[in-house]
Amino acid sequence: MRVTLLSYTQNAERLCAAAAHSCYSERGASELMEETDQRRIERRLMAPLGSGHHSVIEHASYTFSIEGVSRSLTHQLVRHRLASYSQQSQRYVGMERADYVMPDSIAQDEEAAERYRRLMDIIWEEYGRLAARFPAEDARYVLPNACTTNITVTMNARELWHFFELRCCNRAQWELRAVADEMLRLARDASPLIFSQAGPPCVSRGRCPEGKMTCGRPRSELRSPDWTPSSARASGPEKD
Repeated sequence: MRVTLLSYTQNAERLCAAAAHSCYSERGASELMEETDQRRIERRLMAPLGSGHHSVIEHASYTFSIEGVSRSLTHQLVRHRLASYSQQSQRYVGMERADYVMPDSIAQDEEAAERYRRLMDIIWEEYGRLAARFPAEDARYVLPNACTTNITVTMNARELWHFFELRCCNRAQWELRAVADEMLRLARDASPLIFSQAGPPCVSRGRCPEGKMTCGRPRSELRSPDWTPSSARASGPEKD
């Protein structure tokens, strides 16, 4: 698995802070974008975020390349509808290498792992025979969910927050959780203010909404070390 942040909105935090403050200012965002005082930018951005007003961060977008993951993962990923996707095609890309994902739970059982590998070998052998005689789009019907793929994903910051709440949770599927954790790390490196409190609800909200389904293990390691709740709950917007 490899996750790469390909591109993101430059000056995303200044842009989102300007957009947020323009709601309460006589000045437009074009003028407010000239603000360079970092503490003022932080205050203008964190106040609405701390109040749950995340629409202001929709102006920032992030594009990731996710490689070497299973088709099982991408079937879950594309359920997040407020995003753009470009996925490796099994119609036009021949699956010549027997690349697949083996879950750790199976890999740790020697007998199960060997049976898993044998099955994958059989599938790829049959795929090769079919692909030699028939169109790849037809031969691919025998390929498993374990088959690796690459996908490019673009989300705005608000959708990423939602994605992290669902997919960084301990109850999320393990492979997608690993991808989400890495996406969060990269997004936070790029925009530390915007994503300072992003993560599963035990991080973003300080509580778990799962009720009896809770894992009971808050993911405190995902909390930004620079995050202080008081900075998000700064007294309302500045007035011009």
